[in-house]
Amino acid sequence: MPELKARKVGPSGIEVAYERFGPPGAPPVLLIMGAGAQMINWPEGFCQALVDRGLHVIRFDTRDAGQSTHFPDAPVPDFAAALAGDLSTASYTLSDLAADAVGLLDALGLDAAHLVGSSMGAMIAQMAAIEHPERVRSLTSMMSTTGEPGVGEADFSVFAELGGPPADREAFVDWQVRALRLAASPGFAFDEVIAAERAGRVFDRGYDALGMQRQGLAVVATGDRTERLRSLRVPTLVMHGDCDIVCDVSGGRATAAAVPGAELVILEGMGHHLPQGLWPELATRIAALVHRVEGGHG
Repeated sequence: MPELKARKVGPSGIEVAYERFGPPGAPPVLLIMGAGAQMINWPEGFCQALVDRGLHVIRFDTRDAGQSTHFPDAPVPDFAAALAGDLSTASYTLSDLAADAVGLLDALGLDAAHLVGSSMGAMIAQMAAIEHPERVRSLTSMMSTTGEPGVGEADFSVFAELGGPPADREAFVDWQVRALRLAASPGFAFDEVIAAERAGRVFDRGYDALGMQRQGLAVVATGDRTERLRSLRVPTLVMHGDCDIVCDVSGGRATAAAVPGAELVILEGMGHHLPQGLWPELATRIAALVHRVEGGHG
């Protein structure tokens, strides 16, 4: 499908790049990616697996990623200050990112959709369900957490030797492949060729290191969502890998515990990664939730 662009999206009036897969009359599923990632980090094969299960799939670049609006003139994020309580360098919060997602639904003429988020994208989906419950038919939160201190934390020591992203394309591709391999799923094959090809596309479409930091600071600025998640009455599926070093599996457990009636699925051998070997199971579980809700059995 061709990449499209919606303009004047949401309260911030940003531009959002997106793609659609499958019949428009099928139940709409909005895929939301994580910090620093682009819509192409939802593999085309995974999108097709959802389409094959009777869904209409929309993936998009969040603000500060890919071909959507970037904020180069925003303050340089200061995480140390933010963690000490000074949020003056936070350009936006998860609420703003959730409003962008809902604004995209407006631009596409969709009253509501089933939200599927990965990592920070799941945090955005959670916030959309909290603040715009009438727009969210179901919520699937993958490899994510609640914002509660002490759960869902990363093991940053694994990435200590990576350094920052290089400015040169070839070096960037090598850097991203190494990062992806570290975060990948030990129980499944890691395809370095596909990872390198996608990393090149990420670079070409507009990788923004400071944009990723602005997104990360939005998470810090939003804080703990646990009590607000307890108010949700949306059918919810939580999926998490037991080998996730970027967001510990405790984050998934905490999310499922917070959302009333949530289903928790722990996937053996899965890291912070969508391994091809798990696409059928992930897609089947998501589609089952969607069709159950669409059939009035949520």
